[in-house]
Amino acid sequence: MTAQIPVRWTDPQQGELEERVEAAELAWLTMDVDVRTLRVEIDNFALIHHQLLGPLYARLDELDALLAEAVAARTGLPEDLRRAHEARQRVDDMPDLDALFDSVREQDEAPPPPAAPTRVRPGRDAQRMYRELVRRAHPDLSTDPAEQERRAAFLARVNEAYAYGDTGALEALAAEWSTAPEAAPAPDSPDRLGWLRRRLEWLTGRIGELATEQVRLERSAMGELLALAPQDPDGLLAELAEQLLAKAAAQQAELEGLLGGRPVGDNGGADPDAQESQTMFAQIPTIDAAAVPADAALLDVREQDEWDAGHVAGALHIPIGEVVARIGELPEEKLYVLCRVGGRSAQVVQYLVQNGREAVNVDGGMYAWDGAGRPMVSSGGQDAFVL
Repeated sequence: MTAQIPVRWTDPQQGELEERVEAAELAWLTMDVDVRTLRVEIDNFALIHHQLLGPLYARLDELDALLAEAVAARTGLPEDLRRAHEARQRVDDMPDLDALFDSVREQDEAPPPPAAPTRVRPGRDAQRMYRELVRRAHPDLSTDPAEQERRAAFLARVNEAYAYGDTGALEALAAEWSTAPEAAPAPDSPDRLGWLRRRLEWLTGRIGELATEQVRLERSAMGELLALAPQDPDGLLAELAEQLLAKAAAQQAELEGLLGGRPVGDNGGADPDAQESQTMFAQIPTIDAAAVPADAALLDVREQDEWDAGHVAGALHIPIGEVVARIGELPEEKLYVLCRVGGRSAQVVQYLVQNGREAVNVDGGMYAWDGAGRPMVSSGGQDAFVL
């Protein structure tokens, strides 16, 4: 009689945990791929969005400032003056990122920033290989610190290849990876049940973190924009560009109407003469720079950096955005108001005249003053110039 081979007993709780851990690992790896893919697509969409639409947004900001200045020049109202100042400040405060990078490189002699990755959308093969490599090489699959460090370094290379959608690199990494020691106890080990519980807890936490990151990405400005046309982001950008161009054309027409048909500059922002020309303000008292009396009470309404570069000795300096609040500091005598080329000073003269003060706009501003050979000083003692 042949002896029966005894069937090995398996803890039902352990069997259930094995299945739950396996399902959680699949959910974790799937979500990790989805979130990483979404992050890459949003980053690349944001890059193209900035390159294509950034100049259009800058042009609209400039037109907003010019419109606000034109309105303020007509009304002279404190609220309109404030709005004009704030609109111009938004334009002036925008950093020139290219110049900033150049400055940093010159000062620190650092290498140029790396080129942005090519816009990619990882395909199914890349996702499959990435998922398998993460499953095999994740640092948390080992308890040995040295092995965890080796796995983390390897996985960083996997993540980089996936971010670029580089299927060839992922294939090479898969071939490179050798079988690593497993951290999990053997199925018949008495430690297996405890490990399964800890593993399931870890996986649940990671899935929660990934879900939070996915929501954050989807709710970001670029994520919500990309969600409007996830299958055709290039078409979406082209449509947005058309809308911005139409808006800019409408604002340009409105501005030309306010300025009596005089066109503004087309160089991404108006030139100083188009921005602050005395032809906007023919109705206010005006005087040539060469004719300003030597003992005149001068009010300079430019910003601090402009004042520091070059100003008239003895002039009172109050930036245009502070004139309304500091009107009590103005002398009672006739004021000769200066700015760079006459636009901001004209707004201030308009406001002062409407409030019963005697004021005159210096035609052409500090450019005309300098052109007439009249003296200037700087705040730092260097050669004065008009900024």
